[in-house]
Amino acid sequence: MKREIYNEDHEAFRSSVREFLERSVIPHVEDYAVAKAIPREFWLEAGKQGFLGLEIPEEYGGVSAGDYRFNAVAAEEFNKVNAALGSCWGIHADITAPYLVELGTEEQKQKWLPGVAAGETLLAIGMTEPSGGSDLAALKTTAVKDGDDWVINGSKTFITNGYSADLVITAVRTSPEKKARGITLFAIPADAPGFSRGRKLDKVGQDESDTAELFFENVRLGDDHIVGELDGGFIHMMQKLPQERLGCAVSNIAHAKQILIETLAYTKDRQAFGVPIGTFQHSKFLLAELFTQIEVSEAYLDQCIAAHDKGELTPVDAAKAKWWTSQIQNDVLDHCVQLHGGYGFMNEYRVARAWRDARVSKIWAGSNEIMKELIGRDLGL
Repeated sequence: MKREIYNEDHEAFRSSVREFLERSVIPHVEDYAVAKAIPREFWLEAGKQGFLGLEIPEEYGGVSAGDYRFNAVAAEEFNKVNAALGSCWGIHADITAPYLVELGTEEQKQKWLPGVAAGETLLAIGMTEPSGGSDLAALKTTAVKDGDDWVINGSKTFITNGYSADLVITAVRTSPEKKARGITLFAIPADAPGFSRGRKLDKVGQDESDTAELFFENVRLGDDHIVGELDGGFIHMMQKLPQERLGCAVSNIAHAKQILIETLAYTKDRQAFGVPIGTFQHSKFLLAELFTQIEVSEAYLDQCIAAHDKGELTPVDAAKAKWWTSQIQNDVLDHCVQLHGGYGFMNEYRVARAWRDARVSKIWAGSNEIMKELIGRDLGL
């Protein structure tokens, strides 16, 4: 079914993203997996092409697209190549940059945004802690006032871009007695004394993503590193989570759809008992079901994208999109592995890596169980 949310400008942008990926990324993507990192060259080239500054005003070096559909197009194309590439781009450009754009002071914007748009200042966001998981209100990292400084102590884990980030927007507790209302966001530079990184985490999938632990030991920063309002961090995060979850949903469907298309081609080529395996009734019916699931999910997702572009996407609808698409992605890719037979379990095949890469989507940005809890509360339960 033809998608109606994108116009000629969006499709022209899609073509430029594809050309960049074919020229500068696809020939090297296997090297990313070996290094367990996306090299700075990728970020610098993506910055030159304007792919990192979609949310950033022109006066700070961005392109100020002013239309979330361009973010969605970029996310779709990056995830068609590699889910880890898509998640790393998303954390930098689609999730973290808006905190600085919408909450930062003029001085903060001038200091950091040009580097963010150019790929010279790589961003990460520090929410998750070893003991907290999806419960952001339970975080233990603290910032205590000492004269003119704030002294930050604590740790974060599962941080995408964490090993290479230059600036981490970090949630810390500034007023413990206020509980969730006592959280503040700090922009913590990687060269701040007391900031350190743990090992690159050894994950089941998304090898290309440098996911890391972060540690803060008496990191001293002034008020000029507070992003948004003092003690307003929890509200700021809640306001930004719908876009993060929508970005996850866009990535989920784009990733699954691409691998499903490749699987269809495989079933037309691979033969068993003298005929293409796709012609077996089971395979034919299964592929009919999977393509329908993708297109129906895409239709709801397109409505969410359009709503968000108009500022009308609710947190509950974003939660629905996030859990549903991550579940559909995992179901579709599991079937794709099965359709490949033994080859589907070989890491040299994209379908195997895609299957591994997809599993985390039911956990991050709020687990699917948390999404259902939010939806259930909205139902009055």
